[in-house]
Amino acid sequence: MSTLGSSELILNPDGSIYHLNLLPEDIATTIITVGDPNRVSMVSKYFDSIDIDKGKREFLAHTGSYKGKKITVISTGIGTDNIDIVFNELDALVNIDFATREIKQNKTQLDFIRIGTSGSIHSDIPVDSFLLSSKAIGFDGLMHFYEGGQVRNKDLEQKLNQFLGWGGHNIVAYAVDADMDLSKKLSSNHIRFGITITNSGFYGPQGRSLRLAPKVSDFNTKLAAFSYQNLPLTNHEMETAGMYGLAKLHGHRAVSLNAILANRATGEFSNNGRKTVDDLIKYTLEKIVS
Repeated sequence: MSTLGSSELILNPDGSIYHLNLLPEDIATTIITVGDPNRVSMVSKYFDSIDIDKGKREFLAHTGSYKGKKITVISTGIGTDNIDIVFNELDALVNIDFATREIKQNKTQLDFIRIGTSGSIHSDIPVDSFLLSSKAIGFDGLMHFYEGGQVRNKDLEQKLNQFLGWGGHNIVAYAVDADMDLSKKLSSNHIRFGITITNSGFYGPQGRSLRLAPKVSDFNTKLAAFSYQNLPLTNHEMETAGMYGLAKLHGHRAVSLNAILANRATGEFSNNGRKTVDDLIKYTLEKIVS
């Protein structure tokens, strides 16, 4: 068994993993991810106890107990570049022996649940609604750097890329499905379902224009016209496809829940965003322990 070098598995002087500043004993096997570090306390305020409170850069983690269930909530910051750091390092915490720098033979499976904010691209998906990402497509490129063909939805990729015809713009999507069992656990009649679009940015990569004109002028209308197995492309955000891809490659389970705060088709933005996110947090915690 090969030993991981110090430039590959980077540890801090106290033995914690490099970016997250966490030790293996600091995390639960159920992990809620949020983008904003300020949202970590919005989740953990409902815990019965908080046993771990650590942070470094944009990565803040609280581990505690909710109705007897040990849960970690961690902020990822924005984008799949950060997801690459967070998911690889969380996996390392449970599946690499830091003392020997060797990969463990017996692997631990983690459950990742994203509580995020998002913007819908259909007028019939209103602001302040909840949406579960049954599938995600990535325009960010992260999964192109991994041997990940076995976890990707190649049929969806082929049909979408053919429909969009954006190869000439150097825009090629990858696609990954949510974990079915975890999705069922978090589903209810309060939740909509759709295919989430993960972008490499917030402005041009989501078809927004301030002073710079997007390269694809009909970006959102083209995306809104596509569906796959009766599921439309529903919403924009910046993390889910990377989460699904890395989770599946590592043998973990992942699902993304979205609080819809913007509607790109109608131009609306939520007036009750904080309450909507708080309601989704409470919903998610109850589903985890149900």
